[in-house]
Parts: sequence; C-alpha cells; structure tokens
Amino acid sequence: MLYAGFMSASLPPFPLPQEPVGEPELLQLGRPEDEPCLRADAARNRARLLEAAGQLVAQHGAAGVTMEAVAAAAQVGKGTVFRRFGDRTGLLTALLDHSEKNFQSAVITGPPPLGPGAPPLERLRAFGLALLRRCVDQLELQLAAEADPQRRYDIAPRRFLRGHVLMLLRQIVPDADCELLALTLMAYLDPPMVHYRSKVRGMSQERVEAGWLDLVDRLTRTGPPS
Repeated sequence: MLYAGFMSASLPPFPLPQEPVGEPELLQLGRPEDEPCLRADAARNRARLLEAAGQLVAQHGAAGVTMEAVAAAAQVGKGTVFRRFGDRTGLLTALLDHSEKNFQSAVITGPPPLGPGAPPLERLRAFGLALLRRCVDQLELQLAAEADPQRRYDIAPRRFLRGHVLMLLRQIVPDADCELLALTLMAYLDPPMVHYRSKVRGMSQERVEAGWLDLVDRLTRTGPPS
C-alpha cells in the first residue's frame, strides 16, 4: 500500500511545566529541509520511492527495507533515496505518515471519546486504547522506524502524542507533576514495550488494554488501588 508523505511543519518548543497547554496542533512528518511544496517531478519521485518501499514491506517485511533495496526497486541511484529521506528511519517514518496523520486528525477533530467533546479522563483512556491497537496492527514497521535513543522521544509524532497526554493530564490532575506522568503513560504505549508484552511475555491484548485503564485510573487518582 502506498502511503503519501507529508511535508514538515515547524514545531513549537515543548511547553514548560507552568505553561498552559491547549489542544495539540496537527503535526506533519517529514524532514525539516523539505520544501513547503514539492515540484511535480520531486513529488512523483517521492511517491515512486514510497511505492517501492511499500512493496518491499509487503514482500519481505520491514527488515527487507534498506536504502539500497529501495533504490534498486525504484531504479534510481542510492543517493536519491538518501537525499529524499535522510536515512532508513526517515524512510520508514514516511511509510507511517498516512496512518499517523489519520490518528492525529482523529485526536484533534474526530468524534469523542478519542476526539473533543468527552471528559478529559475518558479521552485519555480512549487515546491509549486506540494507540495500542494501532501499534499492534503496524508493530513490525513501528519497531523498524524507531529512531536512535538520542532523538527517539523528540521526533514530531512523539511530541504530538506526549503533548496531547500532557494537556489531558493538566485538566484531570492539575496539581500533579503532569510532565512526569505523561512520560510514564507514554512509556506504556511505546512500540518496544508493546512488542515485549505481546511477543516475549505472551500477554493478551485484552490484558494489556485493561492494564492501561488501570494505570490511568491509579495515576490520575480516579480509581482507588485494590
């Protein structure tokens, strides 16, 4: 399946603990140096490369997607792939663009409880469940697209998701250290942890989702520990 890439938008600095946080704005993925509007030939080349990468994923899994393999499949030079996506992580992230954009849109403008209109606690619970299910559906690609530890938690999608959780927490428990709580909750939703729970520990999806709801209740003090 071909996923269309999206150009980058400038990101606001991550808010300090004392700053108010509103509904996160839609973040588009891509490299900062991408032009606001690709020329028609550049857009066609990008689509061609992503189509080749998508076919490699379908045939060989995410492990089969290398810059060299994509260049060969698209019949272009390897340097073209590096110039467009920077590195393998950038290429794999571009493949996730479509689902990432859809998820962000659901959070910002979709129906409740994931979208606006529900109480913040209900939105937080729904957010985790939806993200867990999305991660399970795309687990191999999500794992392969993990950035290196130096920038893993500061890439555009993670900043958006963390900012949304932080905004909800500040509405639910305004007197807590919501920044630390947001990091704790996001750790539960990390693709490597999803993989460990399901593939290594053999935990069922039902158990993991129940654990998310329990964790949210305990950290927000809305459910007394048993």
